[in-house]
Amino acid sequence: MSRVSGHSIPVIAWRNLWRNRRRTLLTLSSITFGVFLSVMFTAMQDRNWSDMIDLAAKLGGGHVTISHLEYRETPSLKKSISDASPLAQAALRQTSVARVVQRISGPVMLNTASESYGASFIAYDPAQEDASTLSFLDSDALLAGRMFANDNEKGIILGYKLAENLNAELDNRIVYTMTDKNGDIVSGLARLIGTIKTGAPNLDARLSLLPLSTVREIVAYDSDEVTQLAVFIEDQRDSEAVAMLLDSVIGTQNLAVLPWNISQPDLAAFIALKLGGTRFMSAFIALLVTAGIFNTLFVSVMERMREFGILMAIGFTPLKLFSLVMMESLWLALVGLLGAALLTTGPYLYLASTGIDTSAILADQGSMDVAGVAMSTTLKVGIFPESLAVIAIAAIIATLLAGFYPAWRAGTVEPVDAIKLV
Repeated sequence: MSRVSGHSIPVIAWRNLWRNRRRTLLTLSSITFGVFLSVMFTAMQDRNWSDMIDLAAKLGGGHVTISHLEYRETPSLKKSISDASPLAQAALRQTSVARVVQRISGPVMLNTASESYGASFIAYDPAQEDASTLSFLDSDALLAGRMFANDNEKGIILGYKLAENLNAELDNRIVYTMTDKNGDIVSGLARLIGTIKTGAPNLDARLSLLPLSTVREIVAYDSDEVTQLAVFIEDQRDSEAVAMLLDSVIGTQNLAVLPWNISQPDLAAFIALKLGGTRFMSAFIALLVTAGIFNTLFVSVMERMREFGILMAIGFTPLKLFSLVMMESLWLALVGLLGAALLTTGPYLYLASTGIDTSAILADQGSMDVAGVAMSTTLKVGIFPESLAVIAIAAIIATLLAGFYPAWRAGTVEPVDAIKLV
């Protein structure tokens, strides 16, 4: 009995946990429910903000935007990229880059027979783009009419609210006026061939789409000249790293290579604020769970002081007593994580695939958007693997920290004094 194997400590610790089954189950419940809440909150944030960032990228600029160095500060068709195709090919050679598309964008004045309205335009090539690079090309976004068949037709597509403001109906003539690359005012005539709804009211009231080659001809651009290259990557979290890589590969004194969080600072600030709130909530939940575990372990240790004195008398060292209580903490963490996995799997899989339709709840508020990006009305989840790993590791560390002081108290017991306790 004087020699107690270190291999027996996990077994003894496991048995000790279940000597007071009710207390252990309550502690495990708090760990399980705490981890469940953290996983679900984080999964909602990871999915929601990742989807919003991808949608923002598909509204015009991509995950990374390559443009003239001065275009962001003073958007003008004078600030163009003259050799777009070689730059696009250079960007596509990078492993993280999935798509690169050419666009012309800027301010425009729209006129009908009865109304005039200031707006913005995006000129694109329908042969090179689809809904994965420009969300307006999704069939669900088209309210009436059709999209462009080629990049040199004489048509225009408007946000539905902008069409209403212009009193424009399908096949009506619309004159669009802009400033060309030389600073001269130029105009084009088009017929309204379609209206779209983006889900963002501000965007629906100011957006117009035009064919790329048609706009090139009007603003005196060369065949390989654009105002921006929109770069799309597989994982939006790599945007900054890809922007730095592209800047080192193709960057010049006349080009700016910007990740989405720089080109869309309002959206980046909003997401950072929401992520900060989620982290605070997770930390608060962890604090409450840790306090509960500490209380359980401390009470358990104080109730067993006489037992610890006897163990010291028969050969346990202070280190082994410390290890015993810490092993009990580790068992609580591991079993709690297992319980959390069982509790979370069902709801997570349902919300990841089907989600919850909140459109009825948000009906009175109308469409919701942040910085011109519509928020989805279907609540879904999808957690990043590293976020899940952080939660699991944090749960284990929090449980071990909760058991540290009780374990230290157990290791400082005096056998003679403890054995006298009744």
